[in-house]
Amino acid sequence: MEHEKFSFDKAPEHRLREPFFMRPTELVALELLGCVLVRRLYGIMLAGRIVETEAYLHSDDAASHAANGRTPRNAAMFATGGCLYVYRSYGIHYCVNVVTEAQGRGCAVLIRALEPLAGIESMQRQRRTDEVKRLCNGPGNVAKALGFSIEDNMASVCHPELFILPALLGEGERIAVSARVGITKSAGLPLRFYLADNPFVSKGKPSA
Repeated sequence: MEHEKFSFDKAPEHRLREPFFMRPTELVALELLGCVLVRRLYGIMLAGRIVETEAYLHSDDAASHAANGRTPRNAAMFATGGCLYVYRSYGIHYCVNVVTEAQGRGCAVLIRALEPLAGIESMQRQRRTDEVKRLCNGPGNVAKALGFSIEDNMASVCHPELFILPALLGEGERIAVSARVGITKSAGLPLRFYLADNPFVSKGKPSA
């Protein structure tokens, strides 16, 4: 899908601002679907449409990294909504989350999958695959394709070189909801949101 008004020269002017991310986490996770994540990396603009997210809440959510309080690792989750929480999963790959709600709350939205829109050749090099549908179909792949690392932890997503554009949803696209993927705690909560039938959604199976 092409963004009809997608222009890198003017795109930052239309980026989502902090108030969008200061709202309830479930709502942000839902409304991020169809939005376009953009970052400039080594002078190249990379962009992908968000097609799958998971919400992690500040309370009654044992799967959240914030469930047991603030630590050096999860400190970004307690920052003001609109910044990144980046962590390394199982010592293998990075996961990229957008922090939500007010400072001190401890909640975020995991970006699970993107539909690549721009900078695809660069993504292919970083992922070492030519298969476009596999470039960003999982949280670790998202981070690797767009070059995210622990150095991006706490970075603002309202910056001219790292930002999110408003939703781009095609006619007839449906939003689906399920349990989250690959967790054992609070596994039954319906906090995974994705675009139904979109070929770029990850292949992970819901936990319940």
